[in-house]
Amino acid sequence: MIQLYFLSILCSGVAGYVLFAGGDTEAGEKNPFSINNPTFYLVLGIVSGVTGFLKLLSPLPSSMDGARGIIIFGDLFPALAGIVAAIVLIFGIYRQSDSLDPKGLDRFGASLLVFRKPIGLGLMIIGVVHFLFGELIFL
Repeated sequence: MIQLYFLSILCSGVAGYVLFAGGDTEAGEKNPFSINNPTFYLVLGIVSGVTGFLKLLSPLPSSMDGARGIIIFGDLFPALAGIVAAIVLIFGIYRQSDSLDPKGLDRFGASLLVFRKPIGLGLMIIGVVHFLFGELIFL
């Protein structure tokens, strides 16, 4: 589906920009239109995760022809990028929440959020490359 292709590119680009340029989620609570707003992080994380999962299930039709029957390879990197973006965005909100006890996943979260900017840059690159070369086997 071409709509899912565009939504995957959009989510990868926006999530990459938010992770690369955004700061802590607490900084934007006063301004609802800030990219640091936790609600925006949550919605973007959910949409990116759902898009990444659906991208695994329904790749572009031209990608299926090039992969010679191996359907999952057509959109593997953008699908994984969407899932990784969802994990990083939602886990960032989970760690910032005062009502939850994040000690169980503290090591995982600390190591994941350290690489926030490189993950954001990678997401933006995957979004641009997937937009330019959407019919390649591994993109």
